[in-house]
Amino acid sequence: MPAATIHSQTRADEAFDCLQTAIVKGDLAPGEKIGELELCERFNLTRGPLREALGRLESRGLLIRRPHAGVKVVSVSGAELVELYHIREAMEGLAARQAAERMTDAEITDLQATLDSHETMIELAQGQAYYQGEGDYDFHYRIATGSRNAKLAQMLLGDLYYMVRMYRYRLSTSAGRPQKALGEHRRIVEAIAQRDGELAEFLMKRHINAARKNIEQKIREGVLNI
Repeated sequence: MPAATIHSQTRADEAFDCLQTAIVKGDLAPGEKIGELELCERFNLTRGPLREALGRLESRGLLIRRPHAGVKVVSVSGAELVELYHIREAMEGLAARQAAERMTDAEITDLQATLDSHETMIELAQGQAYYQGEGDYDFHYRIATGSRNAKLAQMLLGDLYYMVRMYRYRLSTSAGRPQKALGEHRRIVEAIAQRDGELAEFLMKRHINAARKNIEQKIREGVLNI
């Protein structure tokens, strides 16, 4: 493959990672209308890689393109977000149960090490945020894949996964929430390490239920404008 093609693909990947992170962290807010020229200037991107990145983000359901209306970041209503968390509670609870039955000891040890790195990140953020990268660095991603349930993982890691990531970071910025969420993650992994599927499912459901209640409170208080 020509070097120029490799370079172009790398720049497209960088543009994609840059914009996806901006969406997840809220720098590009839900419902925000975006234009190519503005994005190029704001994120120091060029048109070719940007357009490829926009296409990939659209395929992930993070951007919506409307005829004669341009492109905007996807958004959901408060009621829809709460329903997403009801779905997560049931599905991720099952994933945690099956992860306790099916993850290898090496995978569990590696997941515990990942949580150690999360703790360091929270400390660097002075306890103000809990940002998890995509894929293997994401606790919830690892539980879904660790379930060894292909259909369940497909549902959890499809559009639902990317949509939820948009809101998870914003919700993690509540006072004390990053440390609390990390503690909940550690207890879930402890249950998985003990091969206690029933406890792992219960703890995961309680974890996501707490996050949903946090959403509902923020909506009532007008802190989360969606």
